[in-house]
Amino acid sequence: MWSVVCSVVLFRVENYFNYFTEIEEHFQRRRGTGLLLNTLDWALIETWKDAGIPLEAVIRGIDLVFDRYDARPSKTRKVNGLAFCTQEVLAAAEEMKEAAAGATPAASSAAPKSDSGFENARVADFLATNADLLRRSPVPLAIRQLIADTAKTLHEMSEALRHSPATRLEDLERRLTVMEEKLMAALLASSSDDELVAIRTEADRELAPYRRKMPGAQIDQLQKQYVNKRLLDRYKLPRLSLFYM
Repeated sequence: MWSVVCSVVLFRVENYFNYFTEIEEHFQRRRGTGLLLNTLDWALIETWKDAGIPLEAVIRGIDLVFDRYDARPSKTRKVNGLAFCTQEVLAAAEEMKEAAAGATPAASSAAPKSDSGFENARVADFLATNADLLRRSPVPLAIRQLIADTAKTLHEMSEALRHSPATRLEDLERRLTVMEEKLMAALLASSSDDELVAIRTEADRELAPYRRKMPGAQIDQLQKQYVNKRLLDRYKLPRLSLFYM
């Protein structure tokens, strides 16, 4: 099913403002506690976002899991992470894809709202903040020039955005994605084998309880995202994508 879901057309960034925050808050609300999401949870959200899984499908999958949990007479085992919701989220995304395939073009194409949260001033502030965070990051010497160049570019993009109301968010997001991919490649190249092995071991330990519930492709993607997030956290580096506004 995962390979089918991956073919879903990526949604426009305007339509899913606060994708990560919405999922986190809904999961916490259904669980009834302030349980913070862990690295594995955030990596899983990232794989859903990259696969184009709509926010509505994730919310629906979470609700299905907790509805079944609430109906159980015995609740000795709690839903402690988003990984418990994986199968239901993928099933919900597949159902939405099938429903959309039968919808008329008029019903399935909604215009983005003007108050999407991606106004120029807000996006410009986001880019400028990330530029400052990059400059303050304690990164290895080998990638300091790349960090400096990236920060400079973000600052220039921020200033240009403040004076260019016609900027296309899709084009901006593509450029930010390329910049982030270059940054991650440099981080991986500058990390020691021992460090990466330790992070992979940690990821495998976190994923162990869920391996039977997830397709192999998703496990591989989760491991990658887990390593990326650990490295970014270590050097206090921001995510550049507009999804992290």
